[in-house]
Amino acid sequence: MKVDFYHLTASPLERVLPRIAERILAEGGRLLVVEGDAARRAALDKTLWSYAPDSFLPHGVSGGEHDARQPVLIAPDATAANQARNVALADGEWRDDALAFDRAFHFFDDDRIGDARAAWKALAARDGIERRYWKQSESGRWEQAA
Repeated sequence: MKVDFYHLTASPLERVLPRIAERILAEGGRLLVVEGDAARRAALDKTLWSYAPDSFLPHGVSGGEHDARQPVLIAPDATAANQARNVALADGEWRDDALAFDRAFHFFDDDRIGDARAAWKALAARDGIERRYWKQSESGRWEQAA
């Protein structure tokens, strides 16, 4: 199981998440995006519709009649109604439910860095988990720092 920690310093989630979702879909995968706040789920929904004028990212917000068919599903918890094997924790909150997936993307900003460090340490003690920490360079490129 892989867990990628993304420390958002130069780019906001709204720019990073769509690119990761595109990569997962290009590889034939599905993604569950977890956001606990209803207003933020609505904002992510808008973002995934309009983040690039020349791109379309098929997705839905959980609670619809077609949740199981959504390649990307935005939900309040880590229940993958779309059978996703990839989960993006978009609200900065680590959830151990993410360990049931093949890959987790944990996004956090400076406000949640303490929580991310605690999750990083807790996961170090667990078998079968490959952790990676990504940060942005001054030029905005993602670099693996750990």
